[in-house]
Amino acid sequence: MAINQEKAAAVPPEEAEAPGVFVRFREYVRRNALLNTTWRIGVFTVGATVLAGGVFMMIAPGPGILGIIVGLAILATEFAWAQRALHRARAAAEKAKEKALDPRTKKRNTILGVIGGLLAGAAVIAYLVIYGFALPWDIRDFTPWN
Repeated sequence: MAINQEKAAAVPPEEAEAPGVFVRFREYVRRNALLNTTWRIGVFTVGATVLAGGVFMMIAPGPGILGIIVGLAILATEFAWAQRALHRARAAAEKAKEKALDPRTKKRNTILGVIGGLLAGAAVIAYLVIYGFALPWDIRDFTPWN
């Protein structure tokens, strides 16, 4: 805050920019206790919903990490604990990125991906050799040695 006050003192009043509409609105809301509480409840509700959606998407299809970070960012606009959690999440994401970009890890992941793809292809070819183009729910006898 001291840096911002120093900058404000260094700029002559006629050259200072007027605060934006959102800044003036938030100042107005913060001055009124009921409006401020209502605003914080709304931010908490939206942020918690997005955060919960991100956590849910960790086990369901979807960008779970992105949902968690966006939810924390929404909460961090009003709550200090969310700012700290967001800072730790960003640090963990940066650490994971550095680990993923490590050449040895990248090479290992490429090799594992290729082996997994080959195994999946072999499984599909084996299925087609044994059962032909019949769909799994149309197969009457599952024994492959007929």
